[in-house]
Amino acid sequence: MPDDQHPDLEWQGDVPVASRFGDPYFSLEDGLAEARHVFLAGNGLPDRFVPGFHVAELGFGTGLNALAAWAMWRESGVTGSLRFTSFELFPMAPADMSRALSAFPEIAGLAAPLVAALESAARGFVAEGLHLKIVLGDARETLACWDDAADAWFLDGFSPARNPELWTPDLLRHVARHTRPGGTAATYSAARAVRAGLADAGFAVERVSGFGRKRHMTVARS
Repeated sequence: MPDDQHPDLEWQGDVPVASRFGDPYFSLEDGLAEARHVFLAGNGLPDRFVPGFHVAELGFGTGLNALAAWAMWRESGVTGSLRFTSFELFPMAPADMSRALSAFPEIAGLAAPLVAALESAARGFVAEGLHLKIVLGDARETLACWDDAADAWFLDGFSPARNPELWTPDLLRHVARHTRPGGTAATYSAARAVRAGLADAGFAVERVSGFGRKRHMTVARS
């Protein structure tokens, strides 16, 4: 991927902050714990895992959510591979991903081969227990053309106030159209507009306890 597509970053320790949006890629407190609380538990995982389970994500970022899901899949003992599709407009440079992920030694063994694959300009990554695909481009366009559907969505764009493009009613309707019956979505955001957009798209929406300093987050079921 061309260097000019990489996001401009600032750093708070080993936490990358997107200069364009003024927002960190994950919690300053504990990004891995946040991923587990918001995206994994928020989607009822690992209890819902079945062979061929498919997670889709808006915003690949550092890859932390994918790695957290992969680690949980391996621990669950479910056979086959977890399918994981992530939509990303501004892919992070592998060296920056490596720096950010170095804060989580417990997933280092999974992070290293993923970063190595991305260093070779791969857009897919297949390993024991994971079949990952990264779809580059504006999700408002790429998701509309996607020919698949997910069992669970990780809605992880930057704050709706700073990155409204990833939270538009039209995009959330595309999320709903690409969700299997009984599928779910989760996000750290509890913004009223996000909850309304998910509800208007056909999800049953609930505000639940958030992670760390965030009092609330949102979960949804199709």
